[in-house]
Amino acid sequence: MNTTPVTYPSPLHIEWPFDAGFEITPSRKWTDKEFEDFCQKNPDLQVELEPDGTLLIMPPVHFDSGHFELEIASELRNYVKKSANGRSFGPSTGFKLPDGSTRAADAAWVSGEQMEKLSPKERKSFARVVPEFVVELRSDTDRLTRLQDKMAKTWIANGVRLAWLIDPVEQKVYIYRADGSIQVVTDFTSWLAGEEVLPGFEFDLGLLK
Repeated sequence: MNTTPVTYPSPLHIEWPFDAGFEITPSRKWTDKEFEDFCQKNPDLQVELEPDGTLLIMPPVHFDSGHFELEIASELRNYVKKSANGRSFGPSTGFKLPDGSTRAADAAWVSGEQMEKLSPKERKSFARVVPEFVVELRSDTDRLTRLQDKMAKTWIANGVRLAWLIDPVEQKVYIYRADGSIQVVTDFTSWLAGEEVLPGFEFDLGLLK
């Protein structure tokens, strides 16, 4: 695929070193149009936008992590197809959140009720919608504290009702709920439940071994 990277006259500052990806801080905050232009002209990059305008550039995941991501997204998609409620999304989908950030999750679900509120134009852009359910998977290069901050301070703080942070590295799962509670699961032979957010949805952690 041929791509033409976009450039802007304002200088960019790259913070180095980085762990899982790196951060770019423009000298001014980009408009929504500039951010979307950057993403469209650099389709091989996975980019997230923080509320202050910082760009987060994420690298491709390693072999196991890519397989685990697909397992999770596939199980969620199968559930959604059977329940005929809403839509599931993979790690390349960006959501514009109320705090001004644009974020992506390894898997996400948006209800049919929320889907109906989106215009055709909004659905062809980074939609201003908060998924009710998200999953983040820790890869072996991810810093756990960074992902934990994302779960609590980004996803839950912006209105996500149920969020799973699955950590195959340490064989733990952190379950975040809208009421602020956090449950830690240490048994990787158990099943996770979608609770009242996704009734009947279950995920076998044994698939991630």
